[in-house]
Amino acid sequence: ASIADAARACADKLGPADILVNNAGILRAGPLAQLPLEEWNTLLAVNLTGYLLCAQAFRPQMLGRPAALVHIASIAASNPQPRSGGYSPSKAAVAMLSRQLALEWGPDGIRSNIVSPGLIRTPMSETFYQAPGVKERREQMLPARRIGTPQDIADAVIFLASPRSSYVTGGEILVDGGLDQVVMELTPRPGY
Repeated sequence: ASIADAARACADKLGPADILVNNAGILRAGPLAQLPLEEWNTLLAVNLTGYLLCAQAFRPQMLGRPAALVHIASIAASNPQPRSGGYSPSKAAVAMLSRQLALEWGPDGIRSNIVSPGLIRTPMSETFYQAPGVKERREQMLPARRIGTPQDIADAVIFLASPRSSYVTGGEILVDGGLDQVVMELTPRPGY
């Protein structure tokens, strides 16, 4: 079945969509110098192209009334991660796709926004927490002093999908426990 078929099936069962949440992501670890083109293309297909295809498929249902697109990106979109291959570039592209959709589809009543998670405990990130002490060290470096949960992401998505954010488009909410704010704190600075 195609994405267009899925969009039609959703409309048939639930009525026309006025909210679309694009949430997909895979990670292929390793440096870009050794990333095979096939893996790069797979990353972009899942992490970026699928978002565009879903938005295009659901757009006709959203025309003529207030609607919202919410795209899950990552703080890796603006903070490249060591050995994450194409993940950071793919999520940066998601952020720009969302902003482009906000610009182009805004006049049609369709808002487009981004939620960028930081350290969130999910099945995809579980391997990062298997070594003893990693969770505790990560919590100590975060101003929030805890690792995020999927519910933290859901709360931001609900806000951006709701009428309470009707004047927010092309925006981004970082759900990262303050991780984005500690970059300079972790950078050695002589004399301080």
